[in-house]
Amino acid sequence: MTPPAPPGLEPGQRRARWLQATRIIASRYPPIDLFERVSSDHSVWHALMDAEMLVNPRIRNEIGAIHLVPPGERVSGPGATYVMAAFTHLNPRGSRFSDGNYGVYYAGREFETALRETAYHFGRIAADSGDGIRYEDMRVLVSRIDARFHDLETLPRTLQQSLLDPDSYALSQPFGARLREAGSNGLVYPSVRHYGGRCVAGFRPKAVGLPTQASHLKYHYDGQRVVRYFEYEGGEWHPLE
Repeated sequence: MTPPAPPGLEPGQRRARWLQATRIIASRYPPIDLFERVSSDHSVWHALMDAEMLVNPRIRNEIGAIHLVPPGERVSGPGATYVMAAFTHLNPRGSRFSDGNYGVYYAGREFETALRETAYHFGRIAADSGDGIRYEDMRVLVSRIDARFHDLETLPRTLQQSLLDPDSYALSQPFGARLREAGSNGLVYPSVRHYGGRCVAGFRPKAVGLPTQASHLKYHYDGQRVVRYFEYEGGEWHPLE
């Protein structure tokens, strides 16, 4: 049974202004452009989406659990598909601040942070699946974030350490759920995998900005962990210590 969220302790809020928040996702899922094509007028947006879903089963599958995002929180325009996918295509494994019943948009303030966070989690998924040596192409997305978030570093140190346990989400998942239900935009917090790095866990699409694709990478998993990555633009392999 998942333990309850710590009562009576809520982190303070701060405005995060990140000029280039970085999110890295697998390239094997080609993006659809539905959210890019719809009008910013909500009535037109819903009419177009409903019509396309009725006649196109593929769109019904690819658009995901759109009901999880209230109409007033949905985004459209260039880059919107990358944002909406984080909230409508759920990870049944859950994540640090979600038990898998809702989506979260994770990004790092620095490229190195996003790289190390995603390489770690990709390695865990591959290991749990019993994969041998494999390679995976990844997309690097960047966006400008300017919104108020709850700041985990305003909490007592011992509670921070519990919520950022490298090997357990037992406390952080119900903690995140409580803040999300209370209307929080999300959390900013220290990276667990990159010392000195900062991460954001966005609970609302409008809080994380619309990203653009910056570059492509390839991860090399050696059967135990991701040991290096290939940067297509530079044509070089880089080790991950």
